[in-house]
Order: sequence, then C-alpha cells, then structure tokens
Amino acid sequence: MAALGWLTPRRRSATARSVLAGEASAEAARKSTQEVSDREPDFPVHGDERAAAFFDLDNTVMQGAALFHFGKGLYKRKFFETRDLARFAWQQAWFRLAGVEDPEHMQDARDSALSIVKGHRVSELKSIGEEIYDEYMAGRIWPGTRALAQAHLDAGQRVWLVTAAPVEIAQVIARRLGLTGALGTVAESLGGVYTGKLVGEPLHGPAKAEAVRALATAENLDLSRCAAYSDSHNDIPMLSLVGHPYAINPDSKLRKHARAMDWRLRDYRTGRKAAKVGIPAAAGVGAVAGGTAAAIAMHRRRR
Repeated sequence: MAALGWLTPRRRSATARSVLAGEASAEAARKSTQEVSDREPDFPVHGDERAAAFFDLDNTVMQGAALFHFGKGLYKRKFFETRDLARFAWQQAWFRLAGVEDPEHMQDARDSALSIVKGHRVSELKSIGEEIYDEYMAGRIWPGTRALAQAHLDAGQRVWLVTAAPVEIAQVIARRLGLTGALGTVAESLGGVYTGKLVGEPLHGPAKAEAVRALATAENLDLSRCAAYSDSHNDIPMLSLVGHPYAINPDSKLRKHARAMDWRLRDYRTGRKAAKVGIPAAAGVGAVAGGTAAAIAMHRRRR
C-alpha cells in the first residue's frame, strides 16, 4: 500500500501565505458574484406587456424630415408650382445641415403642406404616401434605430412613432417598418376632404409628451418601464416621461442634457455634419440653389 501513498493527500498545516491566498480567492469570487448581480438587466425586458417604446421620426428613425420628403413627392405629382420648390429645398437643406428642428422652419413647412393638400381627399393622400415612402423614405431609414425598434418588437412590446409629421404619413411609415402604430399631427377633414386646417396644434415638443401620456393611460402602460428615443432637445419632455430615455443622433443641446442626466446615447451618423467640418454656409446655399435649378430645368423640359 505504500506504493499508493502518492494518491493520498498529505495533511499540512496552513501557512500564512496559503491563508492569504484562500482569502484572496474567496474575495474575488464574492466580488465576481456581486458584479453579476449589479449588472444592468437585459433591455428591453421580454414579456413585459406594460412596457412599450416611443420613437421620434425625423433624424431619429429616418434621415431628414418626413414632411420635406413628402413635399418632394407631391411636387413630382404636380400638387404645387415650381416657385414653391425652392422653399422646400431650402427647408430640407437647413434641417440636414443644422440637424436641428427649427420651429420657424417647421411651422413654415407645415403651413405649406396644409395649403397644398387643401381640397384633396384623405384617401388620395394615403395612397400617394405609400408611393412616396418607396421613392424617398425607405432608403433613408437608419439601420441602427430600426434594430432598436425591432428589439422591442422581438421582446413582445409595442412600438409607436411619435412625430410632428402628418399622422397619415406617420402611419404609412410605421406600417412599412412593422411597428404598432403612429402618433402624428392631425389635419382637419370634412367628408374625407382636407380643409387646410389642423385639429389643435402640431404634435411637437410638449404636445408629444401629452400624446404619449394619453396613449400610455389608454393602453395601461407603465411609463417607468417604457423607452423613448429622439434626436432633438425639443423632445426632452417626452424623453423625461419614461424610465429608459435614449438620445439618438442628438443635437448639441440634447447631447449636453443627456450627459448631465446620464441618459444613453447612440449616434448612427457616419460623419460629422457639414456645418461642423468647415464647409462655409455659402457652399450649402450654393448646393441647394444648384439642386433647385436642376429640378426646375427638368420640370421645364418635361413641358
């Protein structure tokens, strides 16, 4: 049996070094367990029926402004004259270069759109909206934001767009992306025909927060479990409502606020905005003028 002695562990008294090694190992194990328990839980939470996600549209889900892309599509279909094209082109260029929702530009765009659709049937605009989405919007969806929305859907949660764009256009985009639905600005109609007026005011800033709050009440959602995503500081009221706010492609004011509040940030833009890489403002205006001139020339040739 002596030959098998090597199989029997020798009993030795613990040395100071072995005690230290054991204590260090135990402490490391304890810390590892603590780090796992303190780790942020998976998000979104699967199966949480009282949670939902709310996504701003312009420059959050889609590059540029939906209303401007819609206007471009309407121009192609001769809903308005060539003289209005320059205004739409300038508004879109401002939005693309500045990356900020300027209230005056957005109001001007809405007024323009309302005057253009006045007298047209709601069903007609919905049908055209489907075509315009394919022509101008489908290729401008940010893949990163789309993946975030899909993660909520995969978790069994509902996902809504929340935008100042016309609700009919917002609903088209939501349906094409497979989302639950959309909250948007409602234009007045009588007998299925647009009157050229709004119902209330544009769904912008604080109005978005009120819409989300009302929908959450109606759908029995717990806003502390919900998420909201936006690029604009104008949407801070909406972002502040939920337990999981995200700044997506944020403007400077929202980025600063998000960092101060320890909100999550995501930026899916591939490069810095033109206005911040030294391109003179005149260059941006020149590009717009050139594009507008080309569009007008094409329009004339068609005649």
